[in-house]
Amino acid sequence: MKIQFYDDLDYQLEAIDSIVDIFHSQKIESTIFGMQKTNIVGSEESEKGVRNNLLLNEDKLLENIQKIQKRNNLELSTTIDKENLNFSVEMETGTGKTYVFLRTIFELNKKYNFKKFIIVVPSIAIKEGTKKNLDITKEHFSALYDNVPYNYFIYNSNKLTQINEFARSNNIEIMIINIDAFNKDINKINKKQEATLGEKPINLIAGTNPIVIIDEPQSVDSTQKAKDSMKTLNSLFILRYSATHKEKYNLMYKLDAVDAYEKKLVKQIEVASIKLSDTSNLPYIKFISYKEKPISAKIEIEVLKTGKVQRKTQNIKGNDDLFEITKRDIYNEYLVREIYIEEGHEYIEFVNGKVLRLGETIGEIDKEKSQFLQLKKTIEEHLEKEKIYLKKGIKVLSLFFIDKVANYRNYENKTSQKGKFVRFFEKSFNELINKPKFKELKESVYNNLNLDEIHDGYFSQDNKGKLKDTKGNSKADETTYEKIMKNKEKLLSLEEPLRFIFSHSALKEGWDNPNVFQICTLNETKSIMKKRQEIGRGLRICVDKNGNRVYGFDINRLTVIANESYEDFAKKLQKEYEEDGIKFAKKIKIENTSDRENVELKKEVFLSKEFLNLWDKIKDKTIYKIKFDVNELIEKCIKRVDNEVQISTIRYEYEKAKIDIKKDEIDISNRENKTEEFATLDFKLPNIVNILQEETNLKREDIIKILIEIQNLNYFKKNPERFIEEVLKIIKEEMNKIIIDGVKYEKIQNSEYSLQEIFDKSEIVAYMRNLKKSQKSVYDFIICDSEVEKKFVDEFNKSKNIKLFAKLPPKFRINTPVGFYNPDFAIVVDVDGEEKLYFVLESKGSENQEERRAKENYKINCAKHHFNALSNDLKYVVKKDFKSFKESW
Repeated sequence: MKIQFYDDLDYQLEAIDSIVDIFHSQKIESTIFGMQKTNIVGSEESEKGVRNNLLLNEDKLLENIQKIQKRNNLELSTTIDKENLNFSVEMETGTGKTYVFLRTIFELNKKYNFKKFIIVVPSIAIKEGTKKNLDITKEHFSALYDNVPYNYFIYNSNKLTQINEFARSNNIEIMIINIDAFNKDINKINKKQEATLGEKPINLIAGTNPIVIIDEPQSVDSTQKAKDSMKTLNSLFILRYSATHKEKYNLMYKLDAVDAYEKKLVKQIEVASIKLSDTSNLPYIKFISYKEKPISAKIEIEVLKTGKVQRKTQNIKGNDDLFEITKRDIYNEYLVREIYIEEGHEYIEFVNGKVLRLGETIGEIDKEKSQFLQLKKTIEEHLEKEKIYLKKGIKVLSLFFIDKVANYRNYENKTSQKGKFVRFFEKSFNELINKPKFKELKESVYNNLNLDEIHDGYFSQDNKGKLKDTKGNSKADETTYEKIMKNKEKLLSLEEPLRFIFSHSALKEGWDNPNVFQICTLNETKSIMKKRQEIGRGLRICVDKNGNRVYGFDINRLTVIANESYEDFAKKLQKEYEEDGIKFAKKIKIENTSDRENVELKKEVFLSKEFLNLWDKIKDKTIYKIKFDVNELIEKCIKRVDNEVQISTIRYEYEKAKIDIKKDEIDISNRENKTEEFATLDFKLPNIVNILQEETNLKREDIIKILIEIQNLNYFKKNPERFIEEVLKIIKEEMNKIIIDGVKYEKIQNSEYSLQEIFDKSEIVAYMRNLKKSQKSVYDFIICDSEVEKKFVDEFNKSKNIKLFAKLPPKFRINTPVGFYNPDFAIVVDVDGEEKLYFVLESKGSENQEERRAKENYKINCAKHHFNALSNDLKYVVKKDFKSFKESW
């Protein structure tokens, strides 16, 4: 299977545009530069290469930067230094940061002809992950950018001829390199090499004025030495991408953890915790000491105090009832029969036959038992999701973090043996898969699989193939990363049996898989990895068997099985977010797994005559057509272009410098700069007709009519890119206005939504905080997406006029020119016994169009036309509260 990539996600396009627009008004130009190099016998020869060039002056750059920062509600930059340009983009883990900076490369090339790019990463894992992303997006980017030729490679000090090609090539060149490869004088890249014809590879790179992209800059150039090394690249400018910036230089776009969660761009985190006091069916009793006169014993027990279970010491004697002392049911039948104090044989016997010896404990869970329970809980969570998600074509993966390879595979007596976690896994899995609730899953998935096929460990190996512990940044780790990175899509295949992955440092960063739904931390020692690194491996939105993203928190729940309470986990996680500079207006939603509820279909409502009548009025599908007067569109576009488009001549920056050729290096001095208008046409004009046609889908002859009739076509010659941009903006705005008035919907004969498919009978799981109970709806709980919806449900439940209603599931969607639309409610209203009214209701915070986004208004307008085409006695309304809805009856 192939992971599908989407080219129209708003937040990603905003992040891309926030960088690309910095260079607005820069004309396309590539520059050939001359380089001197000396071969190994001392002779000289000349060689050409291609470098990036930035023509805009500092004033224009700052103007563009501030305009972008204003639209993104960010602090404005006050000054910039063209010799040291740095721009930051903040994107939460799992939101497609790598896709964004890779696509930014192609946009910068398309609009400004920039060609040389270097991606600097902090570790082997991220280096391999970046390369893998370039591999799997190759088909996507080639289709998106008309098969533009480009080359990418991982810097290898043993393949230095690649640097020659990087410098000379006239195509897009992308080099991936980790900071350790060029931050020391002893690195090959910093020494003259025969492979680069006697030149230092770093000098060839610097001569291209590369655009440098730093992935995770807080780990790349956090020291002065690293910053100095970055300067040797002689970058045109530096783009910095991270979720956790330590230093922010000209912040251009921000999508932090809170934004990502609120927009449902990552999985919802939930925590299944293993509490020592609550994980055993046995009560906790510890025999501490005893007294001879009178005979008594001092024990430690757990009592309920102010709503919390707390441990306390208690003196007891014969016939004392621990249930009476603790008031907790789990101590029932723990009546003291005898306290025996013969030296060396001290014990307490209870009437239920349990015997507790001095110094021993009942109900205490040691570390191994806790780990066993964590692992078992993870498998159970996995199987619970799998039995639901497989029906939707979604594979479920689980990830275990451990601290020692020996706990998975050990080599005692020089033979490979199962570690304790493998033994725990096999025991737990066999117990769980044979439960009646997993019978169907066992028969359909696991019947013909060996246990060894469904789990695997990803660890580094020595030269004899023996697994070993590493920190994740050594040469030995490269085989580990190669294995896991190359199997990314394979792991997502339903045919691939592997479902449970064990690892430690190897997967703390740089690797992720969208279908990791459980993460279990079995670390025996305190992890040196932040929780955000661990849970970041599973934050991405999942994909189905066809590689398509599946959205919604009902599916995208990342369960973290931690060895601490979920309250503690949430506090620590939030502290780490705050340490990284994220200020919260409210707490992050970290859910407890016990807070979930199964949402079930109510057959008595689903099969009722009233609901079937309502469904009959909304079930038909439609097709839309946009009818408009193309001549009117052309006339409006011409008028606006003539009145609004005013473009100045292209300006360029002219640079001159003295070159002193010395034995050691080429020295540049006596720089001169001046800015002038571009006076001659020595560049090729872009095909404006093709570009406008491609972007608007108008007929070619209509585009030509607009261009022929406008009076200021001469601006196209002065600054073609800017002119195309302005004209395109006007055409799209006028076309969007037409959508409001010109869209027409027609019912498709014999085509309707399937009732059984839309209202899924399979088990739905949701959080209590999102649910509202109802006796009048198709489901016993309503999954609400907003507070506005919750208020409507409350009023529906109270109103005697509301006979029944249904929250329309996401599968019920209407096609519009600006994307699919899913309305909120379908309702049957009984107006005081006189007549029945049928409504489709969209709940919005405002009924004023001007207070809503344009895209929302487009969809709402299309929905009106859609439902009008279905039935005369069905009303579609947009209301902010129940009172205004009632007024429409």
